[in-house]
Amino acid sequence: MTSEDTDAGKHATLSLGSNRQVELPVRSGTIGPDVIDVGRLYNRTHCFTYDPGFTSTANCSSRITYIDGDEGILLYRGYPIEQLAQSSNFVEVCYLLLNGELPTQAEYDAFRNTITRHTMVHEQMTRFFTGFRRDAHPMAVMCGSVGALSAFYHDSTDINDAYQRVVASHRLVAKMPTLAAMAYKYSIGQPFIYPRNDLDYTSNFLQMCFAVPCEPYVVNPIVARALDRILILHADHEQNASTSTVRLAGSSGANPFACIAAGIACLWGPAHGGANEAALRMLEEIGTMDRVQEYVDRAKDPNSEFRLMGFGHRVYKNYDPRAKVMQQTCYEVLNALNIKNQQIFDVAKKLEEIALSDSYFIEKKLYPNIDFYSGITLRAIGFPLSMFTVLFAVARTVGWISQWKEMIEDPEQKIGRPRQLYIGRTERPYVPIAQRG
Repeated sequence: MTSEDTDAGKHATLSLGSNRQVELPVRSGTIGPDVIDVGRLYNRTHCFTYDPGFTSTANCSSRITYIDGDEGILLYRGYPIEQLAQSSNFVEVCYLLLNGELPTQAEYDAFRNTITRHTMVHEQMTRFFTGFRRDAHPMAVMCGSVGALSAFYHDSTDINDAYQRVVASHRLVAKMPTLAAMAYKYSIGQPFIYPRNDLDYTSNFLQMCFAVPCEPYVVNPIVARALDRILILHADHEQNASTSTVRLAGSSGANPFACIAAGIACLWGPAHGGANEAALRMLEEIGTMDRVQEYVDRAKDPNSEFRLMGFGHRVYKNYDPRAKVMQQTCYEVLNALNIKNQQIFDVAKKLEEIALSDSYFIEKKLYPNIDFYSGITLRAIGFPLSMFTVLFAVARTVGWISQWKEMIEDPEQKIGRPRQLYIGRTERPYVPIAQRG
């Protein structure tokens, strides 16, 4: 296949055999690679494209997030992630992702007030939680409780009503930390803590997770800022597996709460949302500085199945821009909490130093990613491993619902229907059981 410019615009020429050619339109975005539009390929050629994992296929057009994996760039609505993590806060980033522009002060105040007033969940939800076993994984509880929101908030499930779409978006962003905190409290046998309207989004989440009724809880501002930064860094990441799941579920007309529950289920997979947990387990396994080289050698051994977790990324072939912010955030939290035993962090820094200087890692572009440091930070704050992916879901909800809204409002969007390359048996007659050998 070749691509070239014509008077009518860009097109690609697909050759099928020696005497058959088809011209396909080429579409250009504002930045990033062009895409070859194969939407009518089957009608014109009776052929499908074959792309396992959809690694070379754009399933939509979007204005929300842009990634350049080769250059290590991540933009939310055009704003570099480093600038947002440094200067913004999660609620403002939520407004940006949902609406396309940073808010004015009046718009921000109104949005923050709306989110704050939606943080409580229906009181009957508390009884819903008691239906789960005490040892249920918090992500299992999240899948069920988020999906159940559609049974409690009927007035925001009409996807064809623009106002209801906005209300559902606000409710999901506001209620997700409340449900996550309830899942955590339920798992450790402590009473639920209600949200407080006098606290900001992240501080409120921390008090719902760690406060108890018998004594006051004071939020550490450095910890709150660190968690806010983690939420910003995870808020959206283009068409990843869980986001694509939300879009696919939404393309059928499913209500937004069901779509986000589908995204949570996909995120639960260890290859997606569980990577920070795996990275922390690896650092704890290494344990001490004198064992770092041993594990590096194992990772480089072609006969070993061991892999260093937290290195490399499906998209980034450069240093993950979020990892740079996360490293500094991790350092700030460990110092603020006066954690004397920083051996795991020292091991992490040594691994990073090796990865950025060793030719093996450089040639394979195995740079540290965000999961490398986020697990250490969350553990220092006090979250158990089982909550790591739940926190990921809290952050990613605004990205999911922004992508869902964009999909619903896109006139080009159709119900998702991937095709296949069939390699099974051809047609054959049914044989009665008595005649089968």
